[in-house]
Amino acid sequence: MGKVMRAIGLMSGTSMDGIDIALLETDGEAHVRRFRGASVAYPEAFRTRLRAALARAASLTRRDARPAPLAEVEQELTDRHAEALSRFLGDCLLQPSAVDVIGFHGQTVLHRPADGLTVQLGDGGRLAARVGIDVVFDLRAADVAAGGEGAPLVPVYHRALAARIGDRPVAFVNIGGVANVTWIGRAGELLAFDTGPGNAPIDDWMLARTGAACDQDGAVAARGRPDNEVVRRALRDPYFARLPPKSLDRQAFGRIDPGAVSTEDGAATLTAVTVEAIAKAREHFPEEPLLWVVCGGGRRNRTLMRLLAARVENAVVPAEALGLDGDTMEAEAWAYLAVRSLRGLPISYPGTTGVSQPTCGGVLVRAR
Repeated sequence: MGKVMRAIGLMSGTSMDGIDIALLETDGEAHVRRFRGASVAYPEAFRTRLRAALARAASLTRRDARPAPLAEVEQELTDRHAEALSRFLGDCLLQPSAVDVIGFHGQTVLHRPADGLTVQLGDGGRLAARVGIDVVFDLRAADVAAGGEGAPLVPVYHRALAARIGDRPVAFVNIGGVANVTWIGRAGELLAFDTGPGNAPIDDWMLARTGAACDQDGAVAARGRPDNEVVRRALRDPYFARLPPKSLDRQAFGRIDPGAVSTEDGAATLTAVTVEAIAKAREHFPEEPLLWVVCGGGRRNRTLMRLLAARVENAVVPAEALGLDGDTMEAEAWAYLAVRSLRGLPISYPGTTGVSQPTCGGVLVRAR
């Protein structure tokens, strides 16, 4: 066993909801002791600036380029993370000196691994200087540079959590802006990939139609009727025919158009697309999961969860049913990955990102 460290993960990822924070004690291997977590929502004005950054990032050809408004948004995003972390430390009665490292994800604004590009806004050096704790960030870049997809990176942490679950194979499904799955076999084998759209098309539809950030509890979709032809057309996208590992940009399925329908029917259609894409992932599994563990914001969508349970074999449960935290699991994973990075351990594998060999990653910035 390696040195046990106290690490904090900061995750904003592909969604634009806010910042998830998690405190973890780990050696980056089998030892995982979870502590408290927290979530800090972004104000709507900042979400609007993030959307403008997403639109501008679509034309990037260099991962270090920060044309306006990206530079300004990156600075504000980093400062918001620093402020949220400082409040979290105060709530935990922790001094910065009690934390060994921060795993900082940042906000993904472009993910195009086929072009060797993955861009996360977030200034690790600025964060380290503001909070006085060493920071590991830019964890996806090394994998993409080595020919991998750069995502998903959470599977190695899912495997550590699955050691406490008796049922194998098990599938962990994270439903954020994009949905991804980790399949863990009886002997700990890993297969992981993005299944397709997650909450992003539903959220964007609700914002455009109602001004709401999401379909709370799936209540709007529950009142609608999906257009099955739109669902079938979406599932004919070439992405679904590709063998994993594979990954997606948040904007990849922004083109799904439910048509001139009611808000309820549009939400139902987009929810059905997300569910069918997750269910379709089973085509790539060596064996049917005995248990599906759902984390991310999508697990709160009761309609989505009900439809998913009806489409797959065996039980579908939210992470909380196993004593886990579905909101902060990815933040926990980034803390775990930061420790692995410090120890030179791999964070991505041929079965998770398609990289040719297990690969370490991350950039370390010292606070002092």
